[in-house]
Amino acid sequence: MPIPEFVLALRSQVGTSPLWLSGVSAVVLDADERILLTRRRDNGLWAIVSGILEPGEEPGPAALREIAEETGLDAELVRLTSVDVTEKITYPNGDVAQYLDITFLARHTGGVARVADDENLAVEWFDLTDLPDDLTTTSHLRITKALSGSAEAWFRR
Repeated sequence: MPIPEFVLALRSQVGTSPLWLSGVSAVVLDADERILLTRRRDNGLWAIVSGILEPGEEPGPAALREIAEETGLDAELVRLTSVDVTEKITYPNGDVAQYLDITFLARHTGGVARVADDENLAVEWFDLTDLPDDLTTTSHLRITKALSGSAEAWFRR
């Protein structure tokens, strides 16, 4: 998915200055308890599915939209697992952003995993004991919190 129109409109006003944006992420598991990861085009690293909320969009439907848009899969949300704030991120084009991220645990319900957009280079299922070494730091945190077994969502106190 290209940069959302509302972000392009903001960028036309502020250039590459830091933007504070809201985002969603999903730790997606299949029936074999494998985790779905995408290899991001912007940094070449493996990561859980994530994306920017559109203005007025609810986080749950946004997470399901991102899963479908990025991987071609259908899923159902199990629960909210964490809320965190990223460090500032500088993208290859010079844009700077920082995100409030809301992460969900999700279960695969249909479809075959594939690269379904231009944001990713690969989409694969991984055994939880064999995650790639080049997994983003934020994904490590979100996976750990999603799979902790806690019924409560994690947030910094």
